[in-house]
Amino acid sequence: MTNEIDIRKVIAVEEILEMQKLEKQIWGMEPIPVHQTITAVKNGGLIIGAFIGKRLIGYSYSFAGYAEGQSYLCSHMLAVDQEFQLMGIGKLLKDEQLRVARGMGYELIVWTFDPLESRNAYLNTSKLYGVCYDYIVNCYGKMADGLNKGLPTDRFQVAWWINSPRVTEHWQPTTIKYITPCSVEFSAGKFPVLQLPEGQEWLSAESVEVPVPKHIQLMKKQQPELAYDWRLKTRAVFQQLCDAGFVLIDVRRTEETVHYYRFCKRSIIPLAKSKESLK
Repeated sequence: MTNEIDIRKVIAVEEILEMQKLEKQIWGMEPIPVHQTITAVKNGGLIIGAFIGKRLIGYSYSFAGYAEGQSYLCSHMLAVDQEFQLMGIGKLLKDEQLRVARGMGYELIVWTFDPLESRNAYLNTSKLYGVCYDYIVNCYGKMADGLNKGLPTDRFQVAWWINSPRVTEHWQPTTIKYITPCSVEFSAGKFPVLQLPEGQEWLSAESVEVPVPKHIQLMKKQQPELAYDWRLKTRAVFQQLCDAGFVLIDVRRTEETVHYYRFCKRSIIPLAKSKESLK
């Protein structure tokens, strides 16, 4: 099926209108106005579409950003039609985004994702080799769409240094050992319950694993109070890790009810050294 998919840059108004339809279908809210997306594309932004024939089945939308003397590409949305999810289309879209962004002169692409969405974390760190060293509390305020309703909109920001050895050489640490300071128990509904570590000694470790639910959306529907508990507890852990100089670099997937986020010290990661401080 993926051989039938055409991944390419989107500039035509008619195709951007199709992007709007897909956006509304997935998030259940009013889409970004066309005049905004067209203006972004004409001024350093980028839309990449995934097509089967003339049908748009996925897209990534990004616009130009600037902070601390560094220009970068802010990747705002990545969407794939539900009929075609779990087929690797998101990875194809990001690969083409990287290729085109390099040609435009960008060295950095940033975006955010919900820290409890482990599937997104796996794509962003284990497949694309992005890193996360910024945790943003309630980034977008209260949101009422189907994916975000019910929880504070905390986000990890991904920094994708597209010309760094981390990305070009698919760098992962090979000799460090991870500790797991948090434990997991189970609720009456068979969902995992996070138990926080005692003390602060674990923050002096070389590397750390933190459990995250495999199915946060199902948990939100069936036990919303437990999902909220996961948000607050992981917020506390992730903030402490970021403040202590740790970076999310990988996801260890399991057959259990949780996956494990892997953190190591930022100082050992081969990033764009002169510019890696961007927030």
